[in-house]
Amino acid sequence: MSSIEGLSHLGSKTEYKDNYAPEVLEAFENKHQDNDYWVTFNCPEFTSLCPITGQPDFATIHINYIPDVKMVESKSLKLYLFSFRNHGAFHEDCVNIIMKDLVSLMDPRYIEVIGVFTPRGGISIYPYCNYGRSGTMYEMMAKERLLKYYPQYIMNNK
Repeated sequence: MSSIEGLSHLGSKTEYKDNYAPEVLEAFENKHQDNDYWVTFNCPEFTSLCPITGQPDFATIHINYIPDVKMVESKSLKLYLFSFRNHGAFHEDCVNIIMKDLVSLMDPRYIEVIGVFTPRGGISIYPYCNYGRSGTMYEMMAKERLLKYYPQYIMNNK
């Protein structure tokens, strides 16, 4: 099986969804399943809407994961993140929804999603969530990284 078989976004005309669209996410086979390694996406142009005021919220979304069998295809990830543009959700909801959709798509060994939202009303919010596969060392890793999460690290590495 070709590693790009079943991917519909690559090489085709880009269609942007008007609202939250997890169905645009696509995955391909990891060719290095025997290795543990990090994949990092930095998405500096994320936008969503405040569910109360309808005001836009802007963020850099950091996604770090250790793949297993499947990996997320980057163009589909871009289209997926763009689909939040008209979606009303609090900052914390956005990062948790993103993480859960990616876990559902890929079943990674480990994943973390961090939102570095620009200040609104004089307050910055940096929600962090993570997941480690249950019953593995990655579950312990998720607990340790959550307990050691330090948002200043994010600020220094934007």
